[in-house]
Amino acid sequence: MSISTTYPSYAIAIGSNRRGRHGHPRDEVRAAIAALPGVVAVSRLIETAPLGPSLRRFTNAAVLLHSAESPPAMLARLKAIERDFGRRRGQRWSARVIDLDIVLWSGGVWRDSALCVPHVAFRTRDFVLRPLAQIAPRWHDPLTARTIRQLATRLDKVDRTAIRS
Repeated sequence: MSISTTYPSYAIAIGSNRRGRHGHPRDEVRAAIAALPGVVAVSRLIETAPLGPSLRRFTNAAVLLHSAESPPAMLARLKAIERDFGRRRGQRWSARVIDLDIVLWSGGVWRDSALCVPHVAFRTRDFVLRPLAQIAPRWHDPLTARTIRQLATRLDKVDRTAIRS
């Protein structure tokens, strides 16, 4: 992981499971990555099953980027990109052209009425941890002190135990 000493670093999770103006969900994810400022690392794209009511599989990735923006400003930038891609608010976990989430911030914890960093559910989401472990395996979760690699391994063990049950 490349952490800047000049600008804060962000870990951003990206997902798509609906065609948009850029094409297939894989193309939407690639276009979103290109739209992000200060990207310094990009994971491989993975295909995952949806959570919730959506029936379409997702394309997911993670990026690391450097930015002088505060977490609320970064959130506003991500929401603007989502709107530009045609994302509309609707049913939670439904099909979407693009989803951009701040997972981690090098400044540690951020909480206000609109944003919670680290992302509240990232520790339980393989589709976030697997790509993030490719590009930032040693980044520590500020709340648990575990590395991304440890969180991903722990989740993988839980998933394998559940399959055997």
